Amino acid sequence: LGRNLAATCANCHGTNGNALKGAGMDSLAGMEKSKTLQKLADFKSGDKPATIMHQISKGYTDEQLDLIATYFAAQK
Repeated sequence: LGRNLAATCANCHGTNGNALKGAGMDSLAGMEKSKTLQKLADFKSGDKPATIMHQISKGYTDEQLDLIATYFAAQK
């Protein structure tokens, strides 16, 4: 389920979270789960400014965000 939820992130962050170099996006693959969850929570609460991530993150439950973060932490 985490992989399926994370698939929508590929549009900006690359397949399996491997962003293209020079694209200006963070690579999510291999990022520590707690770091990803904190960034997502900051986007969701509005504490971290964003162009679109604040809207996207609000569309997921905390449980779904945990699955997404777990998936990306396991990627290389």
